[in-house]
Amino acid sequence: MTTNAAPAQTSAPRTSLLRSDAAQRFMAFGALILMFIIFSLLSPYFLTGSNISGILIATAVNGILAIGVTFVIITSGIDLSVGTVMTLTTVMMGKVVTDWGMPIPIGLLAGIVTGLAAGFVNGFLITKAKLPPFIATLGMLNVARGLSLVISNVKPIYFDENPAFNQIAMGVFIDLSRFIPGLVINNAVLILFGAAILASLILSKTVLGRYTFALGSNEEAARLSGVNVHRWKIAVYMLTGFFSALAGIVMASRINSAQPSLGQGYELDAIAAAVIGGTSLSGGEGSILGTVIGAFLISTLSNGLKILSVPPEWQIVVTGLIVWLAVWLDIIRRRK
Repeated sequence: MTTNAAPAQTSAPRTSLLRSDAAQRFMAFGALILMFIIFSLLSPYFLTGSNISGILIATAVNGILAIGVTFVIITSGIDLSVGTVMTLTTVMMGKVVTDWGMPIPIGLLAGIVTGLAAGFVNGFLITKAKLPPFIATLGMLNVARGLSLVISNVKPIYFDENPAFNQIAMGVFIDLSRFIPGLVINNAVLILFGAAILASLILSKTVLGRYTFALGSNEEAARLSGVNVHRWKIAVYMLTGFFSALAGIVMASRINSAQPSLGQGYELDAIAAAVIGGTSLSGGEGSILGTVIGAFLISTLSNGLKILSVPPEWQIVVTGLIVWLAVWLDIIRRRK
């Protein structure tokens, strides 16, 4: 009876997902199109090939982080450490590749293992030590930030002796400049879409995905159905750590260095992208497609405001207002 009960508990959230948050995804996509139209009318420099390429690259890191955060938020949890965990993975890669002289694949593996380990610690503290997700991941935010500074001796680590490392993110995957001057699709964008496809398959086609929705919809019901809640919740946080490491690889490759002071604040944009895309902070609802749309919306907004010479502090204010609006719409949607 236990084996047959679990799928029944997990299928309902996925079915309701298709009905409930589609409207918010469509609204986010409509807002994205509207932004493109408005910024294109306000500035001739917005709708150019080079600027579109810049938006795509800027979305890659935040988009990958947001994909990882989506899993945690669907379980009705939160992860405030993804930004500094990303930084820690870049520092570990720099240490292994530059200081220890190891091959690039070994450095990438070290970064991924670091992300998985951070996710495991978060999940363990939440499930076994019974810490609230907010407190556990807030602690990890500071631990990862401190370790990044300690391991790097508070100095940037450069990958100048490994020119191939920069090509991981900045290599040109598709060159469209012959059709639209300046428009190229870099490898970072390919990695973002590959991560989105992988996450979508996990969320919709695997046991982990079904249990992710089940934990967010009704954790006690999932437990009574025989689901090992602790094990699967740890797996979700480890998956988030993996995507943080993947974002770290893209970030380090993009700037060709590991910056130990970089990363704090990225978690807010990642959470905002997931919420704007329809992932409910109450848990049980969310989609990778919506999260990617939310990430592009934030990048487009930031890029357009910069082109219009809006001060950076006001860009932060506008992003906060959009998050308020997205959460308010989610509350109204749930009431209905």
